[in-house]
Amino acid sequence: MSEPQSSDSSKLTSRFNTFRDFYPFYLGQHVNLICRRLHFVGSTLTLAVVGVTLYTGNPYWLFLALFCGYGFAWIGHFFFEHNRPATFKYPLYSFIGDWVMYAQILSGKVKI
Repeated sequence: MSEPQSSDSSKLTSRFNTFRDFYPFYLGQHVNLICRRLHFVGSTLTLAVVGVTLYTGNPYWLFLALFCGYGFAWIGHFFFEHNRPATFKYPLYSFIGDWVMYAQILSGKVKI
């Protein structure tokens, strides 16, 4: 099972041409176990809230989905990982990275 490895924060200023190039950096921003757990909880809650949105047909639930997804992740970064979320510089790659990491947590490839 692979473990994220710490990544030098100076790499935040570099440009990533592909998600394949970005993802090792992304994992390096998620070395702290609590941060990864918070990401997992937030993503799981986001999926649940999207399900509620689809079931009720009420799009206002999507605000809660955003809060769950980003709120839990940002708490993890600011209070446990002590770094700046990659979302601020790489929003699309970071969004994709969240779900790839989520799938890898479910498959056991990334530990929580």
